[in-house]
Amino acid sequence: MNLVDPNAPLETQLERQSRIIAALMRRADRQNEVSLSAYSAFQSAIELQAQVAAKTRDLERAASELESIRGDRERTRRNLHDALSAMEEGFALFTEGRLDICNELFRNLLPDIAVQIVSGITLDVYFDLMTQSQHLLSTDRKIHHSASRLEQRKGTATALSTVIGLSGDIWYQLSLQRTSSDNVVLLLTEITSIVRHNRSEKETLIDQQAVYLQAVFENMTSGVCTFSAEGRIMMQNGQFRTLLGVPFTVLQKGTPLTRVLDYIKANMIITDTAFLRADIWRDQLKRKGSLHRRVRHGDGRVLDVEANALPDGGFLVELKDATLESRTTEMLENRVLERTAELTRANERLTEQFEEKERIEEELRLAKERAEAAVSSKTRFLAAASHDLLQPINASKLLISTLQEAAHDTELSPMVDRLYRAFNSTEQLLHALLDISRLESADPDEVTPTEVNLGALMASVYADQLPLAEKKNVRFRVVPCDCFVWSDQVFLLRSIQNLVVNAIQYTDPGGCVLFGCRRRGNKAVLQVWDTGIGIQLTDQQRIFEEFARADNVPLGTGMGLGLSVVDRACRHLGHALQVCSTPGRGSVFSIEMDVIAPPTAKQDGTVLLRCDPESVFDHLVLVVENDEDVLFATTRRLELWGASVLAAQSIGEALGFLRDIGIPPDIVLADYQLNDGETGLKAVAAIRDCCQHHVPAILITADRSEALRRIAAESDVSVMSKPVKLSRLRPLIEWKIRENMAGEKTSDDAGLMAPTKVGHDSDP
Repeated sequence: MNLVDPNAPLETQLERQSRIIAALMRRADRQNEVSLSAYSAFQSAIELQAQVAAKTRDLERAASELESIRGDRERTRRNLHDALSAMEEGFALFTEGRLDICNELFRNLLPDIAVQIVSGITLDVYFDLMTQSQHLLSTDRKIHHSASRLEQRKGTATALSTVIGLSGDIWYQLSLQRTSSDNVVLLLTEITSIVRHNRSEKETLIDQQAVYLQAVFENMTSGVCTFSAEGRIMMQNGQFRTLLGVPFTVLQKGTPLTRVLDYIKANMIITDTAFLRADIWRDQLKRKGSLHRRVRHGDGRVLDVEANALPDGGFLVELKDATLESRTTEMLENRVLERTAELTRANERLTEQFEEKERIEEELRLAKERAEAAVSSKTRFLAAASHDLLQPINASKLLISTLQEAAHDTELSPMVDRLYRAFNSTEQLLHALLDISRLESADPDEVTPTEVNLGALMASVYADQLPLAEKKNVRFRVVPCDCFVWSDQVFLLRSIQNLVVNAIQYTDPGGCVLFGCRRRGNKAVLQVWDTGIGIQLTDQQRIFEEFARADNVPLGTGMGLGLSVVDRACRHLGHALQVCSTPGRGSVFSIEMDVIAPPTAKQDGTVLLRCDPESVFDHLVLVVENDEDVLFATTRRLELWGASVLAAQSIGEALGFLRDIGIPPDIVLADYQLNDGETGLKAVAAIRDCCQHHVPAILITADRSEALRRIAAESDVSVMSKPVKLSRLRPLIEWKIRENMAGEKTSDDAGLMAPTKVGHDSDP
């Protein structure tokens, strides 16, 4: 067959031949590829056959090893079964909560459930079967309780045990052991011999205790007899028969209580009717649990009978011979009766004496009341008269100071100086008497502790007493401090003044007086040192008494009241007062006070140092004083200083002056007690209201109470005590005016204050 048509055109033949050649070449290429693939497949088949052969050998070897292991396991299981069968204890293994293996002793422990002990039962099912067995008589605890405790401790190796009793007096200990893999092992160990041995020892011990108890029972000093719940005798000792006086035949075991009581009644051994009734015994024991009676025996003895109920319903009767006790009681009762009669007679005498004492006490009370009334009257008199007493003192002091200046460098100067010293002694004595009166007063407002600027008080005392020290040529120094203490300002100032005046008075010219303050923790100790004559040890306590002076004190140097005032004030304020002195070398007086935090309120200028007496004092001062002498003396002193003074005796007169001049004064000096119920505080308020201006004011009064100081401070009014100390009055006036001017300047700068004008009656 021709693949190319020879009759076709040449181009067609060439094209067809080309296609045939291409097809043949592709076929040849495919044949070469098939040959290579077959060879690769052949090689893979050979390698796979080798691997299959190797795996086959491995499987044959593994099968051989597995067969060997199965044989070993069977041998091990048979060995374990043989070992368990040879054990003298019951054994069972629960794997994953189910019975895996057990020995015959464990299976046949309870014959009636042996057929049900098969592999696969759970631990709870086994315990249920045990509790249903007729051979299980008792356990020392609930079996399921042990199982639950074992379950609670799952995950830990735990052992629990329970004692079980079986029929035939057979005893086993059931032990539960959890292994580390949470399997449970049960062991049944027979403990019959141990239990029987312990029981035998217990019975022997009980017998020995019974013998011992019987010996103790027989040798008791009291008679004892026990009765059963049916009221029959169980046992009794010989002392019971002896004390009761009843023969042994009546007290045989099993004898009822009623027969014993009938025998006692028939033989008149005891005649107490209530004691001989068995129903009363039963009722008392049932209701109260005990019965107690004291009865008299026929032979004259006294017996205490006490019966107590027992837990089993029986009761125990105890007899005690109370003859000696009864006779002693009777003797004591007779003695008590005799003593009572004696006490009654003594009481009658004491009543008479008490009535006499009451009469005397009533007389003493009346006398005491009269004495207290006299003291109170004296105190009230001195307190009420202090203003009247200090008014002339104040006027005289002002006039004498004015006279001193007028008589300076004249022949009258020495006489005026003597007059001043004599008057100063009178003033000090009056102050001491008034201070003692106030300290003895029952009025709690007389001594009122508050915050006190100790440094300011010391500066004030220094300013007041420096002229006295300079005049005597005694070096006087003060160590300043800035602490605040809890005290009464008036009495603390008076105490410091008294100590400093004494120190200067008893120090020779050329000597030295120093006072200052030491800090000791939360305490401040004010000390006054001097190089004076000193005080003997025997006088160091006596000097604080009224009118007492040391033996080495020269005559005419005082009445001995200053230190008494200091002592009384310190005792009222709770301050510790001490003195340390050496005769010929000097003394140290100390006052210890509590330190407090500085108050936030602004302190006034009542305690100041001296100012320059040559300074200009051209102020307009309004003085309101109802006493003409005091008003004249005050006016004269202020005018000598250079002031212009408006002197008024009442509030109305003061307001009239202000309306006349049309301007407010620079300062107001007002007495507290004015006429017709008017007071200095009312006067200051009226003046400020009239002027429409906060005029600075000073209240001059004999009233030293803290209540008045507080009221005055609320109105921004300073307080000075009478008689006025000129060394403090002028600095205080300067300070008050300066402070007021500073306040006005601040207000004017802020545009808050308009020009002040005093209103007249016609003003709206």
